[in-house]
Amino acid sequence: MTTQITQNIADARHIKRDDYVSCTVAFIDCKKPGSDTKENYSIIGPGVTSSDDQVINLPEAHGFNIGAAAMPNGITNNLHIHFTAEVFIVQAGEWTFRWGSNGENEVVGKKGDIVSVPTWIFRGFTNTGPDDGWLFTALGGDNTGGVIFHPEIIREAADYGLYISSENTLIDTSRGDPVPAAEDCIAPMADEDVAALRDVSRAEMMSRIVTQANRDFRPGFIDSALPGRGAELAPVIGYGITQNREHAAPIINPHGFSAEWQRLPVGGSVGPFSIDQKMVLIGHEGRMRIDFVGGDASVVLDAWETYSVPANQWIKMTALSDKPVETLLIVSGDQRKRPEFTPEVLTEAQKAGAGLDASGFVAKASLLPSYGRAG
Repeated sequence: MTTQITQNIADARHIKRDDYVSCTVAFIDCKKPGSDTKENYSIIGPGVTSSDDQVINLPEAHGFNIGAAAMPNGITNNLHIHFTAEVFIVQAGEWTFRWGSNGENEVVGKKGDIVSVPTWIFRGFTNTGPDDGWLFTALGGDNTGGVIFHPEIIREAADYGLYISSENTLIDTSRGDPVPAAEDCIAPMADEDVAALRDVSRAEMMSRIVTQANRDFRPGFIDSALPGRGAELAPVIGYGITQNREHAAPIINPHGFSAEWQRLPVGGSVGPFSIDQKMVLIGHEGRMRIDFVGGDASVVLDAWETYSVPANQWIKMTALSDKPVETLLIVSGDQRKRPEFTPEVLTEAQKAGAGLDASGFVAKASLLPSYGRAG
């Protein structure tokens, strides 16, 4: 049975920009000059941090984690390894992303770009734009396994009284924590293990970047051609919720979630529809309203905000801005998702000449067989 969404429940799943709470002591590099002013955010999911000081806005498990990093010009997030998928969504600024055993490879990302970094390689990033920058992040899994920092970072952190315990907890001797025994800490990775990490070529990494300019927006749903609708989708990662058979995500390896851009025209809407999975909306540009059908609950999502839609809830999204509204949709699971539209929407689409084939993709209604039994 699905939960009836009251206004209080709807509001509790809405994380506004002012609700984000930064942590400046989230990881072992937090006192390194050039990294000491970076801000880490844990927004949705159990969280990815080594600090008990980190505030998580919505700690409910989603199968993935949504976070963010805010950094002034010139500030660096140092080389580290993740064991599950890590995806960067550039909300503002210009960023230089590095990868390789010593961060020897670089690529620049700008607003609207998405970068998916392979697991088990060192990665880091610097705000190389002129202003303060903001990255949203998505990490696969409820338990991401923590991080491994580059051995040089771990060694240098000790000079500032920082250690990382074998339980992935930050130890800070400046606040009174005792100096831990070496066997109680995560040891720096051995040089031979660093050298054995796989080499990711520039060509491979470039295939894992979807720039703002290269998004492939096409009609996304059964109701896209109806008056007052017009939603378009641009897949980025995995099998999302598109009903357009021509759509193909550029990044297809398993992440534990899918990601696709949605664009609503001025005054446009999509739905009501429902999916079986939890979905997180990250507002990129513009403002839209999310209505929970069957009740009176609704929320207004602005750019920079995030919203968690529970599974199996009927929703309708409507653009409220005087320009197209762009939102990133992140949905749990690597499998293809199949949105279910209300009978009223399907009837309206049928009259306009559109239907869904047996695979759940939009097709010309007149070509779909009407027999009641498949062969």
